Amino acid sequence: MSHDDVIDHLAEIEPGSALDRIRRARPDAREHAQQSFLALLEPAEPGQLTLAERYAVAAYVAVLHDADEDRSRSAAFYLELLADEADAALVAAVRDAADAGRAHGPYGDYREPALAGEAVAGPEARIDAPVVPERLRAALEHAHLLVLHPRDARAETLRALVDAGWGADAIVSLSQLVAFLAFQLRLVHGLRAVAAAPASAASRSDADLEGAVA
Repeated sequence: MSHDDVIDHLAEIEPGSALDRIRRARPDAREHAQQSFLALLEPAEPGQLTLAERYAVAAYVAVLHDADEDRSRSAAFYLELLADEADAALVAAVRDAADAGRAHGPYGDYREPALAGEAVAGPEARIDAPVVPERLRAALEHAHLLVLHPRDARAETLRALVDAGWGADAIVSLSQLVAFLAFQLRLVHGLRAVAAAPASAASRSDADLEGAVA
């Protein structure tokens, strides 16, 4: 699926709008975000992390974040990309697993003894849909950990990925992908929130808008 700028597409930024001017005022940041999308979601050489796996993880993470209209748009976007690479049964299984895994978070234990009393327990993902291959199941469960249990992400939590056949390079790419999605989804949410604010983007100064989306 080709888009000149995926963030503009997900945030529904119209050419020439105030938000469009703000984004274009930072061409390096805008270009880096788009190139990160292409490198992590649509690389020319996917390597050990297939396009279907990349899209499945992206769709899963987007649905985990799915709390309102703008995130629903992002979830639909990535589910559509997954549908181009996988059958309908897998798409539905990924969506359903993410729906079942949604929670507020973040959860997990602090490593610092002084913060132990602030630890919050939360649900962990256990995906058992037969249509989801073991390798992808491990990736989705790891994505859930990174999104909702970031404090519990330790070297030993990678064992399930290794046991499911994930190599070191693919694990690094998977972690980079989840981190990028967290950035992208929050940026899209922020941009759409600014556009929907009572003082509309059209009536606010570029300086105000730049501060809001920085």
